[in-house]
Amino acid sequence: MTQPGRLYGCPVEFALDTLGGKWKTVILARIKEAPMRYSDLRRAIPSLSDKMLTQRLADLVEIGFVALETGGDGKERYALTPRGRDLADPLQALYDWGKAHGDAIGVRFRTETEISG
Repeated sequence: MTQPGRLYGCPVEFALDTLGGKWKTVILARIKEAPMRYSDLRRAIPSLSDKMLTQRLADLVEIGFVALETGGDGKERYALTPRGRDLADPLQALYDWGKAHGDAIGVRFRTETEISG
């Protein structure tokens, strides 16, 4: 967790320290389109363990990027806060870059049907 008053070499260093590795960024990318239930996130990110998902969601709530909200159906969902929504454009840029460069070298990406099916 970042400390107020800490000295960083540049804003990118601070941004990466705040996001803290790939899983927080992946979770944020998944819920940037719409709030998701915990079980939906588990299906969407199968390589992430329950323990790590729980920890990273708690971290994202603590730093103010995500909030747990109750939908009209009474079920809890994780949603981006206004601070988290500020990351929508940078997350989309990372997605676009990863897609373009991944396609160029022939990597494969999990499809939506693989996630929901």
